[in-house]
Amino acid sequence: MSAVGFIGLGLMGRPMAANLLRAGHEVTVFNRSRPAVDELAAQGARPAGSPAEAAAGAEVVITMLPDTPDVEAVVGELLEAAAPGTLLVDMSTIAPGAARELARRARERGLAMLDAPVSGGDVGAREATLSIMVGGAAEDLERARPVLEALGTTITHVGDAGAGQVVKACNQIVVALIFQAVSEALVLGSKAGVEPAKILDVLGGGMAANRIMEMRRRNFLEHDFTPGFKTRLHAKDLAIVLDTAREHAVPLPATAVVAQALTALQSRGRGDEDDSALLALAEELAQHRI
Repeated sequence: MSAVGFIGLGLMGRPMAANLLRAGHEVTVFNRSRPAVDELAAQGARPAGSPAEAAAGAEVVITMLPDTPDVEAVVGELLEAAAPGTLLVDMSTIAPGAARELARRARERGLAMLDAPVSGGDVGAREATLSIMVGGAAEDLERARPVLEALGTTITHVGDAGAGQVVKACNQIVVALIFQAVSEALVLGSKAGVEPAKILDVLGGGMAANRIMEMRRRNFLEHDFTPGFKTRLHAKDLAIVLDTAREHAVPLPATAVVAQALTALQSRGRGDEDDSALLALAEELAQHRI
């Protein structure tokens, strides 16, 4: 078992750290707000007062933070504090260019770094069934694999530093567009007189089947937008996607439309709701509640 530092105990990070504890790893945790730290400490984690303290004695240090500036700030501290040879694994969703730059800086300090963002939402985090896309050196992934296996069931090396974040950008395109498509389909079908549950039953048995309809079925049908992943974070992710697309001269017209829909939800004070809240926006535009 490994000594692991875990920094960032939000909607995803908290259950991920708990799964590491259940797998028998020695886990030291840090979070800006204390309640999550206390909750993990009650489960056997060692609380830390700073990222540097979380990294002390750790073989692997995981960061799971909201945005690129947060990761840059924390990893900047870790680069000064972590012992040579420590493996940093950033599981946040950040800009690919930032991931490449942080990995370069880590190498200069005698550290190794992987970008290993995840897909699977809060359910995958709780059930340790995340899909993990890893950018960085293959040998560093093998060092991290025993830790990552406590968090996910699909662990794929996708390329050099930054490649994990590129694949996560691709993932966020597909997820966002599916949420939008399901929302529009439900509103159209319902306003035309068909029961929404029956629409999902039929779509789930054909070519339109997808995990989002399975995992968020109740959310759609009951208008329960308790976050599995917050719309404001997905909006942030699509901003990364569109910046990356501009860098590579790739037009993404459908993605741009859904990015605007997520921004519209934020403007309505719904930034902390689940992506399934896109249904509420589709309902508003059609003046129809399913």
